[in-house]
Amino acid sequence: MDVPNLSYVREKPTPTQEQPRTKSGIMPTLQNVVATVNLNCKLDLKSIALRARNAEYNPKRFAAVIMRIREPKTTALIFASGKMVITGAKSEESSKLAAQKYSRIINKLGFNTRFADFKIQNIVSSCDINFNVRLEGLAFAHNAYCSYEPELFPGLIYRMVDPKIVLLIFVSGKVVLTGAKLRDDIYKAFDNIYTVLRQYRKP
Repeated sequence: MDVPNLSYVREKPTPTQEQPRTKSGIMPTLQNVVATVNLNCKLDLKSIALRARNAEYNPKRFAAVIMRIREPKTTALIFASGKMVITGAKSEESSKLAAQKYSRIINKLGFNTRFADFKIQNIVSSCDINFNVRLEGLAFAHNAYCSYEPELFPGLIYRMVDPKIVLLIFVSGKVVLTGAKLRDDIYKAFDNIYTVLRQYRKP
């Protein structure tokens, strides 16, 4: 069974002033936004790694330059084709701002970059529903959508169909939502699962 990487969930999220947009009033907090962009030019990765700050390149391990900036705190994977993946942002706006900064850094190194096709690929969020959940009962009743093997991974993996979101649900009431491309899909998925989880609340 594939177990999603949850290392980023430990990071403290950036607080937002946004009003709750879920029926329960519980607001999932964005933890990581993954986006892609096309710089529309071929890149010399070795040259970029040698001349740019906070960049590393080991082609034997991975065919991309790994570059980091502090504000917004993000990591970029930069490929020779001109494609770039940005991860670690806490909002869609921060992700786009970071992508533009990486593009400018590469442009200043002498590459004729043209920022295009910016797209959010995955939004990861988490929240706490403030009650314990009977995961065994949930897994049995919703077995068509669930995978629960506590000896391998402590959380129940719930694959929602509409919206198409994967949820990691823990007995403590912690919930992680991943696979969204739109923030509203996170809120819709959480509303859907919250109604279900209330039925499996531990007394």
